Amino acid sequence: MSKLDQKYLRECIHKIVTEKKPRKFAESIELQVGLKDYDVTKDKRFQGSVKLHHIIKDYRVCIIGDAVHVEEAGKLGFDFIDADGLKKFNKNKKQLKKWAKQFKYLLASESLIKQIPKLVGPVFSKIGKFPIVLTHKESMADKASEVRSTVEFQLKKALCLGTAIANEKLSEDQIRQNILLSVNYLVSLLKKNWNNVRTVHIKSTMGEVQRIYG
Repeated sequence: MSKLDQKYLRECIHKIVTEKKPRKFAESIELQVGLKDYDVTKDKRFQGSVKLHHIIKDYRVCIIGDAVHVEEAGKLGFDFIDADGLKKFNKNKKQLKKWAKQFKYLLASESLIKQIPKLVGPVFSKIGKFPIVLTHKESMADKASEVRSTVEFQLKKALCLGTAIANEKLSEDQIRQNILLSVNYLVSLLKKNWNNVRTVHIKSTMGEVQRIYG
């Protein structure tokens, strides 16, 4: 059960959306959570992801495709590359990193996924961009929407977590829905649930921080 005050949450979201300065880009809405009573050297580090109700942001996605997926990607307006395109990098780590970092997500045809380590080496894994499998039974557009709507939480060395969970183009209620699902999911990963949460803040990319819990 969420401990966030719904009325106050709505007020904070309204402030973020209405009081920000005009920008030439769509700002993300970020979630920042501070934890307590966690020993990162002893306690099990959690990791999990959840699909939110609404797209977080129109992240750039590239399709590493077979002939069918390459053709579909072209029709849908996605960036794409095939196996021959990857071969041309000749396993050049610097060039591969530069290319891959243009995209938030890489999707790869099921028939190519096992070939990728042979084609490019371990580069994608090392930079955290190993491709997500795309089958021919799935809709490419739906798969892209799914990854653009998914948020991941992972406890590393610091007791604070921060990630984008929405963007300013969403309605205030859509932003609220994404915040609630994100926070409640994160709390479910914690060993003592809400008792491990010190603070929760939200903010736009360039905006002021709003404390919504703690």
